[in-house]
Parts: sequence; structure tokens; C-alpha cells
Amino acid sequence: MDLKLENTQYAYLKTRSQFGKWYSFSEHNKLEVDIKSDKSLMRDYIRVDPVTRTTQCSKNFSVHEVNTMTATFKEAGLHHVEGGWPKDINMYDIEQTVRYRRKVEKDELYIHTMLQLLPAMEHCILQNNACNIYEQYFNDTEAVPLVQRTFSRTVNVYRDVIPVKRPITHLSWSPDQGTRMVVSYCNRDFKKSTIHSNFSYVWDIENPNNPLMTLKSSCQIVATEYNPKDSNTLISGLISGQVASWDLRRGYEPIDVSLVENSHRDACNKVLWINSKTGTEFFSSSRDGQIKWWDTRKLQAPTDTLIIDLVKPEEQDIERATGVTTLQFESSLGTRFMCGLENGIVISGNRKGKTPSEKIATRFRAQYGPVISVLRNPTFVKNFLTVGDWAARIWSEDCRESCITWTPGHRELLTSGAWSTTRFSVFFLTKADGTLDVWDLLVQQDSPVLSVKVCDDSLTCVNPHEQGQLAAVAGKNGTTYLLEFSETLTVNQKNDKLLFTALIDRETRREKVIEAKNREIRLKMKSNRVEVDADGTRGSRKNSKTVDANNPAIIQCEQEYESAIEAESARFAMMDDNDNNNFANEATA
Repeated sequence: MDLKLENTQYAYLKTRSQFGKWYSFSEHNKLEVDIKSDKSLMRDYIRVDPVTRTTQCSKNFSVHEVNTMTATFKEAGLHHVEGGWPKDINMYDIEQTVRYRRKVEKDELYIHTMLQLLPAMEHCILQNNACNIYEQYFNDTEAVPLVQRTFSRTVNVYRDVIPVKRPITHLSWSPDQGTRMVVSYCNRDFKKSTIHSNFSYVWDIENPNNPLMTLKSSCQIVATEYNPKDSNTLISGLISGQVASWDLRRGYEPIDVSLVENSHRDACNKVLWINSKTGTEFFSSSRDGQIKWWDTRKLQAPTDTLIIDLVKPEEQDIERATGVTTLQFESSLGTRFMCGLENGIVISGNRKGKTPSEKIATRFRAQYGPVISVLRNPTFVKNFLTVGDWAARIWSEDCRESCITWTPGHRELLTSGAWSTTRFSVFFLTKADGTLDVWDLLVQQDSPVLSVKVCDDSLTCVNPHEQGQLAAVAGKNGTTYLLEFSETLTVNQKNDKLLFTALIDRETRREKVIEAKNREIRLKMKSNRVEVDADGTRGSRKNSKTVDANNPAIIQCEQEYESAIEAESARFAMMDDNDNNNFANEATA
């Protein structure tokens, strides 16, 4: 008989602080475990070998256990086709189906079968007719147009690396889908700052932490533009009046700079590329009153120069020149260009004019102060936007005496403006209080649809992305903000082009009618003065003013002129209200 004894196991436990100490052994005996027998456990003794018994964590509350059958599911569908046509009848053949119908209708059982089927079908029809599925539940309520929410958010912020705050004077997007942008920094306030840096940066829009490349020049860069055909070529206007050409593949310094004696006399504040076969021609402007055309292959001297002499254009006297504040060029119009002047006049010129008078023939009295921005609408190129003083105005080339629409006067000075590149009825305005206003002429003309407080400092320029959803806004504090706008401000709706065309045509016709009326009244007043002079009642030049002022005919013409202007203004104000309501209803519809 073999006797097997089970060894008793004991685990010694101790805390971490007791680790590493010397053991102390002694001969003292200590009882650790004393397990006494329990007679009640004898009931569970089973004299069976082997024993199989299952246990469960939770109690079993069921009365009994039943093994249920597994339910099997099968998917089945019905393919419904037209009628119960026989196999020999092609249901897609009209002649066969018509012939078979006639054959069935002649059968004697046809009428009895239909009488049996009609009651069930009629019962279903009556059930459907009991509920009017076309009932309008909200006929007594007024229809409210759907209001689409306009919003914007700041995507990235690009700060100047230099700790000294430098105002940003210009922004330009790269032509490779706008993945990069060049930012020009220039501090023209020499009295407040004694430290001037000549660095400008090329930023990758995905990396706002560090600039992609630093442009180093001999003097501050006022404006820099990407070549629309080459993303590695840039041109810049410097504060010294010179222009520079850059190739990013050859380094961070300009590859060529114009000579001082052949450049502008003041800071070159604007440079723009123009259409050419070689893709190397551009033109620049400055407040010295000159516009110069250049070729990057020979940058020492300009290819052509135009002096903005408004008094005697043929003489081209630079002493009488009016300073140029901004330039505009539309590639679809060939050699035509536009420029804004310091005295508020906008000139629409043609480079191919034979004489200077033909080059600057068309003039618009646009603003009361210097013209800050001149921009043609990307879709309607005959209409352009001018920004200056406290208001922005939209002009048509068919009306030279007055603009077709304008914004109300702002409390803060406007600093720049730009049309949206995708939605042609939207334009942006930046203000001196750091606010960006977004206007949509199809929605409302009396206030912006969105006003965003970008920063606490003055904003200097804005440039929308070519895809329209993004816009780069620069501030006087040297920081560039990349904003993203909602779909309402970037996508054209189905009838937006027709509505905006009707809006432009209506305003243009109104201005033409007012211009014709004013011209007619002026001619009538002039003819009356000629008749007074022919009658010999003029006398001396001193007495002629008294005679003209007291002449009943002239007084009557002046009264007619004033009453006509008031009547036209009242009539067109009423037309504006009606048309604005109609346009708003159509736009929401």
C-alpha cells in the first residue's frame, strides 16, 4: 500500500523596504496554519472516478435547461415585372401585348374575373382616398427664405521672424495652385523706427512656423510679384525706386537690379507682369508720376516710360506729374491697363497709343483722396472697383461721370480691397481698425454680409487665393493671417450670373439716363447765355455776372435743373427699392 502525503506550501510575503536585509534564523517553532476537519463536507464526497462537474460564476435561476434548435434564416426576394404575360409574349413589344389584350378581353370569363377582383381593389382605393397625401399643412404661415450662414475662420498665422514690427506692404500667391506666398515687409515711417531690415519671406502655407526662403536685398522691398508662368521667378519694387529680378533656384539674392539713374525717383510701390511671348516683361509705378515698362533680360534701363502729366500730356513734364498710387492689368484685355493717382483720378490707358494723350485718354474722377486699389472684376472686366478715403465704388467703362454703385461711408479709413476670384459678386475691404469686411452685392448693398475683426492693428492688404476659399490678410504689425470662408461666399449659385448681369445693366442704364439729362440741361443753360449775350445785355464782364444771376431765363433753367435732379433721384430710389426686393427674392429662390 502506497501512502502519498501532500506537501503543505507556504508563501513568505514582505514589503519592498524589507528587501536586501540579512536573514535571521532561529530554532523557535511557530504554528502558521491549523486546518481542522469539517464533517459536513462528507456529503459532497462522491465515490466516482473520474468526476466531471461544471461551475458558474453566477447562480442559475432557471427552472430547467433545454437545448433549443438553431434557427436558420434564408433571404428570398421577388422580382416584380409587368403583368402575368405568357412566355411566348414579349412584353416590350407593343404590337404583341396589344394583340394579346384584345384576345383576353374577348374571352367569356374575363368579365366574371374582373367582377371578382374589383371589390378588393376598390376597397384599397377608398382607403387611400381617405387620406389626402397632397395636403398642405402650413398654408396659413408665411414663407420664410432660407438664410445661408456666412462665417470665416483663421487657418494659419505667419509672424515676422524679426522682433521689430514691420508693416506688410504686399502679398502675392504662387501660380502652382497657391501653395506658397511671398510677403513684402517695408517700414516707410522713418521717424518712429531707427532699425530697418531688408528681409522679405516666402512662406509655405502648410508651415507657419518658419519661412520657406528669405529674400535679401540691398534695401527694403515694397512689392513682390510671382511670375504667372514660372513659380521660381519674381520681380520686386524697392524703396530706392529700383526694380529687381529674382530666381529662387539661384539663391536668396536678386539676380539683377536696375540702375538708380534709370529707375523711379520715389519708392516703387507697385510691379505687375504683363502679357508677352517671352514672359519676361512687366511694368512698375511710383509716386513720382512715372510708369515704366521693363524686361528682365535687360533690366538696366526701361523699355518705355510714361509720365502722368494731366495738364499737357504731350510735353511729358515730370515737374507736373501726378503720383501713381496703384496699378492694374488684366491679361484678357491685352495692352490695356489702369492706374490710380494721388488726386483721386483713375486712368484707363492703352500702351499701344501713338501719343501720350492717347495712352491716358480715359479718366474717371473716382475718389476724394488718393486711390488705394483699382481692380477689375474677373468675370465682368468692363466693371472695376476703386477703394479710397472712406468708401469703395464700382464703375462701368460706359459711364465716366459717376459710379454705378458705392458703399456707405465707413467710420475708419479703407486700406485696400480685392474681388473674390470665384464668386464675382463678392469683394473684400480692409480697414484701419483691423476689420475685414466681405460684401456680396447680390445679397445686400447697404452693409457687408460678414465683418471679421482680424487683429487690433491696422490691416494693410488682402489677396484672395485663386480657388476662392482662402484669403491672405496682412497687418501693420507684420503678421499675415490666412482666413477660410464659408461656401456661401466662394461658390456661385445657378442664377447668380444672370442676376448680377441684370444688376449691373440696370445701374449702368440709370447713370446713362442721368448723364444724358445733365448734358441736356447744361446745353440749354449755355444756349440761354448765348442769347443773352447776343441781345447786348451783357455789358462789362463785371456786370455780366449780375445780369446772368438776375436773368429769368437762367433762373428758370437752374430751377428746372434742380427739380429734374430731385425727380430723377426720387424715381431711381423707388426703382432701387423694388429691384433690390426682387433680386433678393430671386436669389433666395
